[in-house]
Amino acid sequence: MKNDICKSSSSCAIYFIGFIGGAIYFISHATTFWMGVLGILKAIAWPAYLVYHSLGFFGLK
Repeated sequence: MKNDICKSSSSCAIYFIGFIGGAIYFISHATTFWMGVLGILKAIAWPAYLVYHSLGFFGLK
């Protein structure tokens, strides 16, 4: 089951680049240490949020 998670290395690379970009964005706007920690969590979750709202925009939700 572990091998089924990431069959295509290009999709993992795109997610990783999105994570790094999100982390840099959220951390650079953090005013305190805990806001920086929250920024890391947001960087992990923002792709799922984007896909969810994109599907809603296209009427597939």
